[in-house]
Parts: sequence; structure tokens; C-alpha cells
Amino acid sequence: MGVGGSFWDLLKPYARQEGPVYLRGRRVAVDLSFWIVSHSTAIRARSPHARRPHVRNTFFRTLSLFAKMGAFPVFVVDGEPSPLKSQARAARFFRGSGVDPPASSSAEAEGEASAPAPVKARNAIFTRCVKDCVELLKNLGMPVLWAKGEAEALCAQLNNEGEVDACITSDSDAFLFGAKTVIKVMRSNCKEPFECYNIVDIESGIGLKRKQMVAMALLIGSDHDLHGVPGFGVETALRFVRLFDEDQILDKLHEIGKGIYPFLEGFDKAHVGDLPSPSTKSPPVARSPHCSHCGHPGSKKNHSKTGCNYCLVDSLEFCMEKPAGFICECPSCEKARDLKAQRRHENWQIKVCKRLAAETNFPNEEIIRLYLCDDNLDNKESGDRKLEWTEPKVDDLVDLLTYMQNWEPSYVRQHMLPMLSTIYLRRMASSPCKSLLLCDQYEFHSIQRIKIKHGYPYYLVKWKRATGGIVSGGASHNKPELDGGSHAEVVVLDNDDEEEEEEEAAANIESADSLDEPDLPQVLRDDDQVYLLTDEDIQLVSAAFPNDARRFQEAQRLKDAKSRSRKSKLSLADSMLETPKGPRPSGVQLSIKEFYRSKKAAGDEAGKKPVVEGESSSSRAGSRKSPPVDLTKRMPKSLRRRLLFD
Repeated sequence: MGVGGSFWDLLKPYARQEGPVYLRGRRVAVDLSFWIVSHSTAIRARSPHARRPHVRNTFFRTLSLFAKMGAFPVFVVDGEPSPLKSQARAARFFRGSGVDPPASSSAEAEGEASAPAPVKARNAIFTRCVKDCVELLKNLGMPVLWAKGEAEALCAQLNNEGEVDACITSDSDAFLFGAKTVIKVMRSNCKEPFECYNIVDIESGIGLKRKQMVAMALLIGSDHDLHGVPGFGVETALRFVRLFDEDQILDKLHEIGKGIYPFLEGFDKAHVGDLPSPSTKSPPVARSPHCSHCGHPGSKKNHSKTGCNYCLVDSLEFCMEKPAGFICECPSCEKARDLKAQRRHENWQIKVCKRLAAETNFPNEEIIRLYLCDDNLDNKESGDRKLEWTEPKVDDLVDLLTYMQNWEPSYVRQHMLPMLSTIYLRRMASSPCKSLLLCDQYEFHSIQRIKIKHGYPYYLVKWKRATGGIVSGGASHNKPELDGGSHAEVVVLDNDDEEEEEEEAAANIESADSLDEPDLPQVLRDDDQVYLLTDEDIQLVSAAFPNDARRFQEAQRLKDAKSRSRKSKLSLADSMLETPKGPRPSGVQLSIKEFYRSKKAAGDEAGKKPVVEGESSSSRAGSRKSPPVDLTKRMPKSLRRRLLFD
């Protein structure tokens, strides 16, 4: 949740819509708990009997984030939760389990003894899910860090210190921990762009900085204080926080908490209790007399005699009658309105300060220190903080996913291929080596074409098998063959007689959200040669194989030039055909529409042939070549219909 009171709705107008290309080459910190909870809940809603959905989602989303989007993910795991969050965790437990929380305060003493048991049991299950995902990520070669407390706090710290470029989390309090760029919701295989929030846009748009957001969390509530201050919503808190600068806001809250009113100038120790009550009526503001007829300065009697200077009428006539909703704009009325608004604003300030001063332990120093802390890394669990992306352990992954998900080894290896090709291209871009092969068996062959995928261009790269063998993750045994001819997808199971357990696993795979799964490589067989077709990033392929990319781009330019030349010739031929007296070019076939028009025009000219002198009417009537002309054919269709039926 993060900050309460629909805080995300306040920031949504300043979100940017970004696509998968935005993360290309960037480091992103991922809140692992957010992935496990949100996506596992969605999978279980569609398929209640899904087998370890957290492992499945983490596997496919990591592959898409690394291979398709080209990002460098860093996964952050929650540490020990803060005692301040116990109330939020208990409320979340009761909400998720469907059990009503204790309503009365008298039952809290009894509930304290029984509530920790179910919360502990649920945490044990969640801890086991986190352990499974961490084991999977380490086999994938992804860096994993442990936080002392909240995972989003460490994500924000890494982003603030420049270690990563963005954070992927749904907790809005990541900005309070110091995050600069937050990606709220992201589908790895979806056409729609995702929401990306930048602190620069928020500061320029709504005028909120980090400490001001901390003050808003103290007022409207957060995970560490569910209720906040009674009577404070997002709009009221925003209006109050904007009264102070970022460097002053927390100090002013401390003064108000001690009963000191911070708005009176010249009074350093004005106590909130000594201020007048906001409900007391303000003294009336002195204002010059106004005409009851036109509403302008002056009396009606004077206006009837001398006229109104504001109405701009003759002195012998009466002034104009004021319209409905009339507001006088004379200097005295403007001054009175400004003074009235100022008094109303001061009364609101007094009311808010009295409400804050009545709160006990406000502001909470522990919550402020928690949000402003810049040491959230657990060095004992994380060890060295250096972020490194290592080679994936394909054989260990196959064994792990075969045990956890009951997947076939071929299914795991096929889905690992996009990640392995991305690692191969990055290695070739940094240090070219001709002897380096993809999966120790495939070499770069050519670039087939440009493929538009989810609205973004990719290269369709063709890989040729250099030696006898099958695609694998570098293992020399148990290599399942990728066979599929020219089909767009590869066969998932290579065994024709699947057992009942394999059918159940395939059903679980198909019932899950297919948008999370990356596209499988295409397999082509030509003259006893096996080729693979994969979708790769254009810039990455150009950096890894610049000569091949340059040749392909030159071929594309020549192809486009020929296409433009052919289209220009066709358009020229069409324009010549449309000319009535122009000769038809030889070798150009007419379309059916043009052919019909030309024959119809020829028939009309033949029908208008003049009569030869001396030719009798009987001979003309008996001639087959000059039939009688039907005048109704030249009539409009509506007229012919009326003559026929009327």
C-alpha cells in the first residue's frame, strides 16, 4: 500500500507511459515480494490448482525482463518487518483470510494472544515462497540483495545512490525512502505501456519533495500508521504541506506538536491554546455604501439624480439594474473580499494546528527516521554489495524446475534460449570472438528481416548449427532435440506417450497467463541443416555483428529504393491510362474497372455513329448491326424504376 488515502491517484496525472524499450540497458531494482504476492494471486484466481505459481511467474518474468526488455534486474528481498508495521500486517492477514478483526478495544487483550499464531503461520508459507524464488534467481545468475526491513526501502536507496536506474514496486512510499523513478505496474509481454513515475515530474507538477511526502504520510497514514490524523485526507494534507518548504516542514510539525503556532509573524512562542476559536465570527469589514439597484458604489438616491459612473449612463436617467450573480469590482469590494479570504484561511490554519496539537506523539520520530534512513542493506545476508550478473546454471535450472513445476527438460531449455542469446550477443559486443558459439552449438548466420513485435521493431536473427548436436545450456548430456519444422512454435514435450502427470503439468502451464511467457524460438530445417530464428534487439545485434548489420541495412535500402521506383512506375502508368486521348502503353494489363470503362466508352461512340445518306429506313430496321436504341437506359435509375412500376 505505502501511503494511504489514494496517494497513487494524486500522482497519476504526472505518470509517463513507457514501453519495453525504456528499460533497454538499464538497471532496475525489483521488489521480489511484490512479484510473488500480486502475480501469484492472479494465477491462483484463474487456476486454483496451479503448481507453485510464484516460481513460474518469477521464471518467465525474469526471462522477459532480461532478454526481451534488455534490462539488468536486481532483486531485493524483505528483511525483518518493523514493529510499527505489525498493525498493518495483522489487518492484511485478516483481510486475506476473510476473518473479521477484533472490533472492540476490550477484546484486543484477548486477541493479542491468539493473533500472532496465524500471522506466523502465514509468514512461514511466504518465507518458503521467497526461498524458492531466491534459489531460482541465483541459478539464473541474477543478483539478490537482502534488506534490513522493507524491500522498497533498499530499492529506493539503490536508485537514490545511482546503483540502479528505476524501481519496480507498487508501494507508493518508495518516494519517501528516496526513490527517483518508480515503475508501478508492468506486464512483461503486453502491448500497453506501463506507468513510470519520476520524482522530477512530481516536483514540477504538484510541488512535492521527499520530506513533504513524509509529512503527508504522517498526516493521512501509511503502512506504519494506518489511521494518521483524524480529519486529514489527501487534499487537506496537500494544502497544509504546501504552506512550508521541504527544509521547514518537519521542523514546523514538531513545533505544532509541542503546541507552538508557526504562522503568526512577530510571535515566536505563540501557543495554539491561546489562539481564538475558529468558530468565532470575524468582525465586519468596513465597506463604502453601494446602490441597491445597480450594485456599484453610491446610493440609489444619488444615482437617480446624477447617474452612476460605473454604469456609464446619462445623468438624467436611472442606473442599470444589476444582473443575477453580480459581483462588484470596485477597490473597496476587492479589498473586503481579500480580507475575508485571508481571515477564512487563518481560521483554517488555527483549526488544523489545534487538531494536530491534540494528537499524542505527533509527529512520530520513529516513522520519520525510518523513511529518512539511508542504510537499508543487510550486509550479513547480502555479503558483497557488488552487482554482478553471472552465467545461468542451465543444468541446475532444469533439475530445479523439473522437481518444482514438473516441466520437461526440453521445455525449460527452449524457454532459456532467448536469455542465452541475449548473453551471447552482449558478450560478442564487448569482446568479439569467432570461436564463441551460442549454446556451444549455434553460430550467427544472418539477419532475416525486421519484425514488429508489440509495436517495436526487432531483428529476426537466423542461427546455424555449427556442429552435430542439439540446443542446450552448454551440457553435453540429455540434450533434447528441438524439432518443429517450419512451425512458429516448438513442441513443448518431445515424448509422444505422456503420462498423466505430464498432462496435468501441461494443463497448468496452459491455464496460466500466457502473456508472461516469452516467445519460443522458431526451428527451420533446410537440406539437413538446422536453423533457429530468434527475436533480438536491433542495437544489440548491430553492436555484436556490425558488418552483418551494415550489409542488411544496405540491402534494406536497396529494396526500399526498388519498391519506391516500382510504385512510381505503376502510378505513372495509371495516370497515362486515365488520360482519355493518350495511347495505352504496351505490356500493361488493364484492371477490370478500367477495361469496363474503355469498352463502355467505345460502345457509346459506336451508338452515336451518323446515318449514311441514301440508306433506307427499312434497311436500317432490318440490319442487325444497328438495333433500336433504348432511351430508357440513359435515364437515371430512380426514373426508370418509376416508369416500370407506375
